[in-house]
Amino acid sequence: MVGWELPSQLNPAYHHRPGSGVRPGPGVASHQHPGPPDDADRAVSHTSPAVSSPPSGRQIELVHGELRAVVVEVGGGLRVYEVGGRPVVDGYGVDDVRTGGRGQPLVPWPNRVDRGRYSFGAADLQLPLTEPDRANAIHGLTGWARWDVRDRRRDRVTMGYLLPPQTGYPFTLDLAITYALGDDGLTVGLTAGNAGPVPLPFGAGFHPYLTVGTELVDGATLTVGAEAVLESDERGIPTGKVLSVEEAGLDFRGGREIGTTVLDHCFTGLARDGDGRASARLTAPGGTEVGLWADDRFTHLMVFTGDTLEPARRRRGLAVEPMTCPPNAFRTGTDVVVLEPGDAASAAWGITPLSF
Repeated sequence: MVGWELPSQLNPAYHHRPGSGVRPGPGVASHQHPGPPDDADRAVSHTSPAVSSPPSGRQIELVHGELRAVVVEVGGGLRVYEVGGRPVVDGYGVDDVRTGGRGQPLVPWPNRVDRGRYSFGAADLQLPLTEPDRANAIHGLTGWARWDVRDRRRDRVTMGYLLPPQTGYPFTLDLAITYALGDDGLTVGLTAGNAGPVPLPFGAGFHPYLTVGTELVDGATLTVGAEAVLESDERGIPTGKVLSVEEAGLDFRGGREIGTTVLDHCFTGLARDGDGRASARLTAPGGTEVGLWADDRFTHLMVFTGDTLEPARRRRGLAVEPMTCPPNAFRTGTDVVVLEPGDAASAAWGITPLSF
C-alpha cells in the first residue's frame, strides 16, 4: 500500500542514496534544490563545531516573523516552538534529556507493539521491549538516533535518517522530515522510503505537547472532532473494542474543559475539512488558542494528559499525537503501510497558533 502524497510546496528533501534503489513513490516528487540561498540563508546555514554538545545534539533554530522553533539532531524532533516568546508546545530545555516522547517523531511505528512481537510476511519478529514495565515496544526506533541536516533555510529544515536493518526490524528505511515555519504556523512533512531489497511495514506518529499558557491543562478547553475512541487494557494495548465518544464519556467535539479528566486515549472516526484535514484545538480561559491539524494519512489522534510522567511534568502540556495507524498496528495490521522496494510515502501535519 503506497500512494501517500505531500503538498508540493512542502515536499521534504528526500534524497536518493546512490545504490539504494529508492526512488520517490507515486505522487512524491524528487527533491529539487530551490537554488543557491541568499546571503542571509548562507549565514543561517553555517554552524561552527560545538565545543560541547547538549544532550539533544545540534540545535537548529528556525525563525519566521514572531514564530521561532528549535529542531534537534537527537531524535530529529521539535524541542521549542513559540510565538512572540510564548510557548506553543511544552518542550524541554537545551541542557535536558528528553522525557515522555516530547516532540519526538514516532517511526517506523507509533505508540505500542504488544510484547514487541509481530509477524510480517513469513517472519515472526521480536522488537526490543522499550517500555519494560508494560512489556511493550514503544514509539519506534529513531528516538535516540542522530539525524542529519539534509537541507536548511532560515525558516525551515529537513532532517534525514537512514534506519538500518536491526533486531525486530530487518529492513532499510530512509526518512526525511521537513519542519517549516510560515504565516499559518508550523508545518511538518514526512517522507519514508524503502531503501532495501524486500517489502517493509511502516507507520508514523508525532508527539508534541500543546500548551496555551495555563499552569496545568485542567483549566483549558479541548476540542477534538472524533466520533470514536479505542478501548485499551491496563498495558495500553487496544482490546479490539471501539467505543463511541458518548459511550466512553470522552465527547470533545463541541469543546469541553479538561478538568480532572485523565486522557491516554486513541481517538478515531475523525471529522475532516474540505482539504481532508482532521484537527484539534486547545483553548485557555483567556482566549489563547492553538490548533493542530493532520492530513488524511493520519487516521488516529492519541491524546495524553501526561499523568504517568515525572511529577514535575504531569498535566503541564497536552500531547496530541497524529498517527497513521493505531496502537499495536504492527501486531494487528490495521492501517499499516507496506512499502515495496524503491517506493516512498509522505504525510503532513502542523500546529497553528490561532490566538496568542
